[in-house]
Amino acid sequence: MKEIAHNDNLEERIIAVARQMFIENGFAQTNMSDIAARVGINRPVLHYYFRTKEKMYRAVFSSIVSTLFPKIQGILTQNDVPIGTRIGMMVDAYYAIFKENPSLPLFVVREMKRDVDFLGNTIRTLQLDEYLKGVAERLREEMDGGRLKQVPLPFVFYTFYGLLTMPFLVQGLTEKVFATGGQTFDGILEGWKPYIVRQMECLLATGKDGADE
Repeated sequence: MKEIAHNDNLEERIIAVARQMFIENGFAQTNMSDIAARVGINRPVLHYYFRTKEKMYRAVFSSIVSTLFPKIQGILTQNDVPIGTRIGMMVDAYYAIFKENPSLPLFVVREMKRDVDFLGNTIRTLQLDEYLKGVAERLREEMDGGRLKQVPLPFVFYTFYGLLTMPFLVQGLTEKVFATGGQTFDGILEGWKPYIVRQMECLLATGKDGADE
């Protein structure tokens, strides 16, 4: 394969197509031949860039979250900013990713059910677990310092991600069951954001942030 010149644009296009197909179909139901066909290349060229589907999956996962995780960690380090404001900033960061990839929350849920060990290994291989540990440490520091309430970290995780992802997971059902008055999904998300912030404030904020009863 020495005659194949490395093409950054082609590699980016492969990752973009693979991302769409993985998110739409899941890891198990996506094969390399289908990715190559949609990109418009043959299997040998695809293998020049990605020898295995696992390596391609890691590249796709990295392309989605590599900028998001550091951004979330950076938001949480702003101790002088009220927790409600920081939560709002985090929601905006996730909304930007999810609006670009609306099926991403469902994809992650499916992958956790399919093989949580594989997903966990992908996170560790990309060293994204270090950012997650950093987020957890930051929350513990603020709890221990009295700036946030002492809440089990899994409860923080359940509350935030449950509130954040549910609109994307049930979008179709919501549109069929509830009258939205012609409101767009983006409009619904913006209306939902203050509820996420308020619930997280009730969970975490102390009297110092003015949210504790």
